Amino acid sequence: MDFRHLSARRALLGALLFSTSLAVLPGHAADALLRKPIDKGAYEMAYSPTEQALYVATSLSRSLDKGGIVYKLDPATLEVKQRIHNNLKPFGAAVNTKTNTLWFGNTVNSAVTAIDAKTGEVKGRIVLDNRERSETVKPMHTRELVVDEATNTVYVTGLGEDSVIWVIDGATMTLRTTLTGTGKYSTGLALDSAAKRVFTTNANGELIAFDTHNHKEVLRKKLLDDGKEHFFLNISLDPANHRAFITDSQQPQVLAVDTRDGNVLAKIDAPASLAVLFNPARNEVYVTHRDAGTVSVIDAKTYRVVKTIDAAVHPNSLALSPDGKTLYVSVKQPSSRKQEATSPDDIIRIAL
Repeated sequence: MDFRHLSARRALLGALLFSTSLAVLPGHAADALLRKPIDKGAYEMAYSPTEQALYVATSLSRSLDKGGIVYKLDPATLEVKQRIHNNLKPFGAAVNTKTNTLWFGNTVNSAVTAIDAKTGEVKGRIVLDNRERSETVKPMHTRELVVDEATNTVYVTGLGEDSVIWVIDGATMTLRTTLTGTGKYSTGLALDSAAKRVFTTNANGELIAFDTHNHKEVLRKKLLDDGKEHFFLNISLDPANHRAFITDSQQPQVLAVDTRDGNVLAKIDAPASLAVLFNPARNEVYVTHRDAGTVSVIDAKTYRVVKTIDAAVHPNSLALSPDGKTLYVSVKQPSSRKQEATSPDDIIRIAL
C-alpha cells in the first residue's frame, strides 16, 4: 500500500480499525509454528498470565455484524476456550495483570470497554468522544491502549487531524485528563512506568513524550529530516536501555531511537512496517510487514534482521508470552470496503 498520499493513510487506518496448519521454520522443530483460523476482523491481542490465556479482539463482519467477539484461546494449542460477545466492535487490546482486567478499544464508537478476564463480564465502559458525526465534526477514534499497573491508569490514543491521549482511571472508569496536541494521526503508544513517561508517534514524523505524573510534555522530536515522508505507526520500548523501536509505514525501515533525547540510534533495513514488539528475554524485536506478508526478527544488539517469517497474507498485530519464549501474530485476510474477506483471519503461534 502506498502511503505517499493522505487517502492511502486513511485507507490503512480504516484497515486497522475495521484449516489448521503446521509449518516448519529452518532449524526448528515441526511444532515451531502453529497457525489456526479464528474469525473475521481479528485485530489486537492480550495475554493474561493469571488465566493462562491469549485474548483476541475480533470485529467480525463489517456489514453483517453490529458487535464483535473477544476470543479466549489456549496459548499452546490456540483452541477456543471462551467466546466473549460484545455489542461494540473491539479493536485495540491491553491487559492489567494485577487486576486481571482486559481493556479493549471500540474504535468506531470512540469508546473503551473493560472486561473481567476470569468471568468475561463487562466491568465498565467509557465513551471518550461523544460528539455526533457530521460533515464538519469527526469524532476521534480510539487506537492503541497501554496500562500502567502501578497506578491502574489506562492510556488511549485518540486519532484525528490533531490527536490526543486520553488518560483513564482504571478503578472508576472515568477520564482523568486529556493530553492534547499529539499531532496528526497519533497512532503509536508506549509506556515506561518506572520512568513515568508515556510516548506516542504520529504522521508528522514525531516522537512525543509526556510525564505521567504531571502530564506535561517533556519531549517532542522530529525523528528524521531527510526530505522523505514518514508515518511512524507503532512503538515498543526497551526501558532498561532507554530505547524505542518505531515502525515506519512509508519507508522501508524500522528506527531505533534514544528515548531520552529522541536521537536516532539506527535505521534498520526492513519493508514498510506496522506492528512492533521488543522482547527483553531474547533482546529481539519483532515487526509485521502488512503488504510484504512477512514478520521480521531483528537482533536488538546488531540492529539487523536475522530471520524473516512468511505469513502468506497480511500480518497485523503481535503479542508475547510472559516468558518471552512464544510469539503470537494476528494475520488478516485480503479485504476491502467493497469486498470483505471470504475466510476468517488467522492467529500464528511461533516458538522462539
